Amino acid sequence: MKQVFTAKSIDEAKAMAAKEFGAEESRITFNVIEEPKKGLFGKVKGEAKVEAEYEPSKAEIAADYIRAILTNMGIDPSLNVTENEDEVAIEILGDTTGTIIGRRGETLDAIQYLASMTANKGNKEYYRVSVDSCGYREKRKAILEDLATKISKTVIRTGRTSTLEPMNPYERRIIHSTVANIEGVTSKSIGEEPYRKVVISSTNPRPKKDGGKGGYNKGGYKGGRNNGKRPSGASRSLDSMMQTSFEKEYKKPKPEDDLISGDLYGKIDI
Repeated sequence: MKQVFTAKSIDEAKAMAAKEFGAEESRITFNVIEEPKKGLFGKVKGEAKVEAEYEPSKAEIAADYIRAILTNMGIDPSLNVTENEDEVAIEILGDTTGTIIGRRGETLDAIQYLASMTANKGNKEYYRVSVDSCGYREKRKAILEDLATKISKTVIRTGRTSTLEPMNPYERRIIHSTVANIEGVTSKSIGEEPYRKVVISSTNPRPKKDGGKGGYNKGGYKGGRNNGKRPSGASRSLDSMMQTSFEKEYKKPKPEDDLISGDLYGKIDI
């Protein structure tokens, strides 16, 4: 963005540009169009004209976009921005965290997605934008790690596979990473987005009670007291039981999540 500033001196014109752009003078490119002229007895005539050009960083673009969103939500924005060459972490501060985070972080994910798309618009090099509010991401990570640990222990004890509810790629990676560090279980993802979910299985499943022929021995399949009918308690598959409102309403995963990669995640079917 370019703009011409007029003032009594060049320094004043530069200060006006810095204030207008909300940036330090060192980050602005200046071109002096006209300098004040000195007349008789050193009296200054005319004014200084300075052309200022400022190109905001991707971090600044993302932060400004988030401020605009929060303002339109009726929230007085207060951000803590930590940036480096490859990414920026933006922490939204304040008392309205429930509105900003949303159900299971969906509003926060949407803000992050839009800010990332805005910051990376028209640029081939991807710049990661991470948005958090009052430490929600770390709290959610801890919850998912605890969930993965508890389910893994159950799977190891029973030998039965367990399917979790649909999650976005970022949350599935947390589950996979936790399971990878637990001996006796393995994990994989199944299904299509946005209903893709993690399946945790035992690496040493228990043999079936009927000798591998399948079905229940009593009151289940293959005859028995229910004459081959499925017990009423098993009438719904695990998949159908996971058809929660979260699954039905969950938004599409954020593309930036797919760009987070590592040696561990490269080996897992996320």
